[in-house]
Amino acid sequence: MKKLLLPFILLAALIISACGTDTSTEKENAAPAEKKSETITYQSENGPIEVPADPQRVILLSGFTGNVLSLGVNVVGVDTWSKNNPTFEKEMKDVAEVSDEDLEKIIELEPDLIIGLSNIKNIDKLSEIAPTVTYTWGKVDYLTQHIEIGKLLNKEKEAQSWVDNFKKEAESAGEEIRAKIGEDATVSVMESYGKDLYVFGSNWARGTEILYQAMKLKMPEKVKEVAESAGYFTLSAEVIPEYAGDYVILSKYSDADTSFQETETYKNIPAVKNNRVFEMNGQGASFSDPITLEKQLAFIKKSFLGN
Repeated sequence: MKKLLLPFILLAALIISACGTDTSTEKENAAPAEKKSETITYQSENGPIEVPADPQRVILLSGFTGNVLSLGVNVVGVDTWSKNNPTFEKEMKDVAEVSDEDLEKIIELEPDLIIGLSNIKNIDKLSEIAPTVTYTWGKVDYLTQHIEIGKLLNKEKEAQSWVDNFKKEAESAGEEIRAKIGEDATVSVMESYGKDLYVFGSNWARGTEILYQAMKLKMPEKVKEVAESAGYFTLSAEVIPEYAGDYVILSKYSDADTSFQETETYKNIPAVKNNRVFEMNGQGASFSDPITLEKQLAFIKKSFLGN
């Protein structure tokens, strides 16, 4: 009798084992699909859009790279400015350089989210590849922009926490700087790029948001007249003294024409004569993301306070 029962027992065991394996395999196969289907609804400028709740392969076509990196989200493709930004050199090592016209390359990168400015090309085609969210430059301030990207990436709390801490640190440093240089001292932010020279308003990167908004340092009235609403103003070397404040932050690109610094006109500016010109690397200075802002804040503190 035992010999007769043995084959049936073995058969039953095999069936149970097979069923268990099938169930396990089904769960394993289902898991990625379930994860992939997890989305959130983001309220973009153009209306609600379904985006991944946990994006794994993000492409950035118009900056915002430092915002995404600071929130710990993986980036697989970026614009040329981000790719060549020395601030992100380490993080960009294995990241592809793409533009809004590199549709085939973008498809190959298999993004699950694409972020850009509202003026990028091929938005409809990009949206067919992956959810595509765009922002209008300057529509919100630089800190609100980071919180918006935090919402998009389902990391609003982390973004808000960074904003709160940064504001506190920048405002505190601003109080120290004003106490040292005087409440009425003025600061200009200029940039030497190619053969051109610019002066900037309070919302055009290069540390302007930190200096004028967070730290509440004063902008020369002449600069305010020409650059505050437009964002920037092109200068000729001859008129630099008219726009130079008591202190000057000078953003310089490595290949810029800096011959103006050899002129007597420049050398006789009070800020120059008093060693109150602080030179900043122009490459990467045009970003306003957390990584760049922290770097610029450290530069400003060291320049004005020596620490």
